[in-house]
Amino acid sequence: MRNRLAIQLSQLVISAATLFALTGAPVFAQAPDVVKVAMPQRGTWETSPADLGQVKGIFAKHGIKTETVYTSGGGETMQALISGSVDVAVATGVASIMAVFAKGAPVRPIGNSVIGAREPFWYVPASSQVNSLKDAAGKTIAFSAVGSSSHLAVLTLIKMAGVPIKAQPAGTPQATYTQVMSGQIDIGWGAAPFGMAQLAEKKIRIVARYSDIPEYRDMNARMQVANLNFITGRPQVLRRFLAGYAETLEWMAKGDEPVEVFAKFYGHPVDETRTTRDQFYPAESLVLNKIGGIDQAMADAQALKFISKPFTKAELDELFKYYVK
Repeated sequence: MRNRLAIQLSQLVISAATLFALTGAPVFAQAPDVVKVAMPQRGTWETSPADLGQVKGIFAKHGIKTETVYTSGGGETMQALISGSVDVAVATGVASIMAVFAKGAPVRPIGNSVIGAREPFWYVPASSQVNSLKDAAGKTIAFSAVGSSSHLAVLTLIKMAGVPIKAQPAGTPQATYTQVMSGQIDIGWGAAPFGMAQLAEKKIRIVARYSDIPEYRDMNARMQVANLNFITGRPQVLRRFLAGYAETLEWMAKGDEPVEVFAKFYGHPVDETRTTRDQFYPAESLVLNKIGGIDQAMADAQALKFISKPFTKAELDELFKYYVK
């Protein structure tokens, strides 16, 4: 199934692009198939292809219309996916995927969201006495939601610091910033482009980064995941969605147009958006078929008690059965 999906995806991208180049018209004349997408952390470069590909008309070329539901991440995203109220969830923490798979939930990863994430960081107000996490004994540190990649990173960063710090869910970067600046949380979390202006204005200081964790540099931080009923019940729609997603990622990696479209759609400054893409999101980290660090991801999931034991080879084969090659 994986090989067939990969071949058909490749053929779809080539044939759709060729026909569009020759005719200048959408490939599909009939009404597009709707794919409902759960998107955590609205307004980050990584999560944006489902929006930007729709705005640019790339999905329309593949007969797809995306409808986005924005979430705060973690359990909210997974609940929407398991219930079937959305077909696909983007940028979902791997430990969360493993946890619900172990419980028999009808979800499967279908591709990479980001590998070796560079954009998440942890910060304090400029006036804070904390200069590194080693100074943060007794403090609180934020992450987005239980089971998210930021949750796993926080637990690892605390272990690396070797001092007692309390991890606390705080929601989106915007919600976290409010809590930090009002004194409810000592150390906030953010992800570029959020926080770039505050850093430039010296309102906040970075005290830790996701990339400080060596074992996470080549590991899938997050994956794209789909409801199994959608995967098996509408396989051609899924293939066309992935083809549109892959084409959107290729478009986003080059030139000024995607930066300008992103900035206008989400209301971000163009310069900050360009810096975010160029410094934090190398194109190779967003390629759909990338996969790495699965043993580490299982160890993290087990440490969180999301799974009771590592998966067998047969279980891993089933988990990644529909992962695009």
